[in-house]
Amino acid sequence: MAAMNTPAPSARPDQSPISRDQLAWLEQQADHLQVAAEHELRAAGASGLTELALIRALQSPRWQLIEPVTFSDPTALYPVHFLLFHALYRLQSELAQASETLVISPLRLCILTTGSGSTRALPAEEDPLRSFYLDLYRYFLSGHDIRGMMERFLAGVTLAGSPEDVQEAAQVLGFDTLPGDFDTVKQRFRRRVMQAHPDRGGRTEDIQELNRAFSVLKRHFTRQ
Repeated sequence: MAAMNTPAPSARPDQSPISRDQLAWLEQQADHLQVAAEHELRAAGASGLTELALIRALQSPRWQLIEPVTFSDPTALYPVHFLLFHALYRLQSELAQASETLVISPLRLCILTTGSGSTRALPAEEDPLRSFYLDLYRYFLSGHDIRGMMERFLAGVTLAGSPEDVQEAAQVLGFDTLPGDFDTVKQRFRRRVMQAHPDRGGRTEDIQELNRAFSVLKRHFTRQ
């Protein structure tokens, strides 16, 4: 199988229709990703994995499904992110039939048994995020649309801020419990970003995870 960020056959120019060959190629990629992602998430157990950890696992010699990707470039990361989440939402539908829930949140991906400590609802067809990722045509967004979407995401616009997401975000920033005010969150966020800076031995991926956590908490405190 070709690695996931290899261009699809006859990559379409803007404004031209998507061919059947392109859709078939994407479906094949998604099939492989779905199998591999389920294996990795089951191995991780209830603690689950972050999206970045799952991507790294799928890049490993065991799978070799994703080529190296520049995480700081939204237009390079988007095709990888989109097709992975397309596969995850398909897997979520299949697991629901077996009384299992695939939790898909900004900070954690994990498989839980429905009714055994899981408060997550089964997939809802009207979920706009779910509908977005299940539409393979969204794979072909323009660079302009991708950058705009990422800006809105980092601003917290698309985050639902469920109690589970908020608690996980607090833990990513190093809190045992959710702070009582947003100023405390901002101070901790700045300190953690400085510690994770590449000039100090950190990784861009770590800063992105901190950004996601900060966005969840920002959205939470804005709604209060």
